[in-house]
This record gives sequence, structure tokens and C-alpha cells, in this order.
Amino acid sequence: MAPFADWLKPTPGGLFCLPGGFFIDPIRPVERAVVTHGHGDHARPGSAHVLATPGTIEIMRSRFGAEAGGRLQPLEYGEWIELGEMRLRFAPAGHVLGSAQIVMEHSGQRAVVSGDYKRRPDPTAAPFELVPCDLFVTEATFGLPVFRHPPDYSEIGKLLDSLRLFPERTHLVGVYALGKAQRVLALLRRAGWERPIWLHGALIALTDLYRRLGFDFGELKPATGAAKGELKGEIVLAPPGALREAWSRRMAEPVRAVASGWMGVRARARQAGAELPLVISDHADWDELTATIREVGAGEVWVTHGREEALVHYAQGLGIKASALSLVGYEDEEA
Repeated sequence: MAPFADWLKPTPGGLFCLPGGFFIDPIRPVERAVVTHGHGDHARPGSAHVLATPGTIEIMRSRFGAEAGGRLQPLEYGEWIELGEMRLRFAPAGHVLGSAQIVMEHSGQRAVVSGDYKRRPDPTAAPFELVPCDLFVTEATFGLPVFRHPPDYSEIGKLLDSLRLFPERTHLVGVYALGKAQRVLALLRRAGWERPIWLHGALIALTDLYRRLGFDFGELKPATGAAKGELKGEIVLAPPGALREAWSRRMAEPVRAVASGWMGVRARARQAGAELPLVISDHADWDELTATIREVGAGEVWVTHGREEALVHYAQGLGIKASALSLVGYEDEEA
């Protein structure tokens, strides 16, 4: 069998599949792109042909409009497609709406590119599917043993406890526009919060997309233009960058929270201005990453997008051939 490096090649434009003739999550426009999910460091506009899940294509259309791509081809989870000399399907990655692992078969070998993923349940994303393979290409955003995320319900509980403790203060929660905002909305509803939830204008378009696709978040209201008195004791979701803008000073003595995997790092919480850090991540933590490496049964592992060295060392300790891809252009902020 040919080595995987003969047909999956890291390039300055992204990971290129030679027998299929496509780039995976290219960082610049290409002739043929296969896209794992809709975050801006993975889905970029302008490619001539884009293959992605229906959810990711809807997100790209919402974000990029006519610039999303020349031809946008949806492929449902589990549906195989022949591309050149290989075949491909998508498996759920559990990261955000539409996120997918790319399962590729060529010359009797199977390679899986995880994209960004998480293993814990998320009411707004299809659950991660474990796919046995010969090569596993894994993200490593939280690829250090220090990163062990607490249960979602405990972090939402911290927010609701703070609301009970400070009923006159607005709770302003920093969330990323795609995935995190909608997940926090769903978690709040599951935790029994029935009052309206207020949204910064930058979160509305993608949240409306989720609602059109069948997600029910209860009553939502636009925070822009709301009077300070209306927001006392209420939850307002906003992009993390808005927490320190003049916009936030219209809130009633706001308790500033940020929902991110990085909130387990005190320096990052201080940098974000988070009085109430909420460790809610859309990425796998160390235990999820290492469990996945063990369970997929791959003889070879490539590590990318984050803290690569520790995960490479872990896999090598299991007798797995492992190396770092060191791809550039993929950020880890939307964690």
C-alpha cells in the first residue's frame, strides 16, 4: 500500500488529496474544496466548487452570500460520493451545525480528517461518529492534559446561580456567533430558563438560520436599542469582543461572562474581561482527544490545529506512528 503521505499532502493552501483532486478546508480559493464546517478559519469564500454538508452550505451562504463559491454541492452524512480515484463520505463531528469528519477511501486504505470536533452531547449539533480508520488526522486545540472541560450543565448552573445572587444586574455573556451562541441558548432552555433571552445584533442572522432549520430557542429579543431598565436581571448574549465596547455600558451593572474552553485559563479569562468565566467548549478536551485516538484504531495519526506536540507524544506512547502537520491559517479562538 502507498504511504498516506503519497496521496494526502500538506501544502501552503491546506491539506490536498491527490487522488480526489481537492483541498480540505483551503485557506484561499481553489478549484475544488471539501469543507468540514462553517467557521471562518475553515470555510472561506471564492472556491469554484465546494462540497460540504447541507448545514455548512447554508452557513456559508448566510455568511458569504454570492461569494460563497461557484458551485455549492451538498452531501448528507453517510452518503458516499466518488471523486477521481477515491470515494468520500461525511460523518458527524459534533462541533457545530453541519460539522463533519471527512472519511476517504483509496487503494484499500481509509483516512479520516476530523476537522474540529467534540464528543460530549450538544443539542444543536449531530453527535460525533467514531469511524475506525487507518489514518486519523485530528485537531488539537486543547491538546494538553491541563484541559479537562467540566460538564456543560455545571457551567450553565454557575450563570443561573449568579442571576439569583444578583437579580438586578444584567448578565452579559460573550459567545461566538456560530455554534456557541445557539448551544448556550439551548442549554439555558434545558436548564429551565424561560424568560426572553436578548441578542446582540451580530448574533441574530445565524441564530435565525438555526431557527429556520428547526431549532427552537424560545422567545428571543434584540438587545440593540433596549432600555437599561428592560435588561435588569436578564441574559444578554453578545460576541466576546462586544463585552468591552461602549455598547455594553448601556447594561444594568453588567456581570460580564464569557463561554469558551479558554476560560479555564485564568490569564485568558482576565484578558477577555470575564468576571464570570464559563468553560463551555465546542472542541474536544484532552480526555476526548486521547480517547478518540485510542478508539479509532488507526496505525497512523497526524495532529494539527493546536497543541500538537503533547498529542503526538501520547500517540507515540501507544505505539502509533504519529506526527505534527503544522498547517497554518487555522485559528483556535472560537473554542
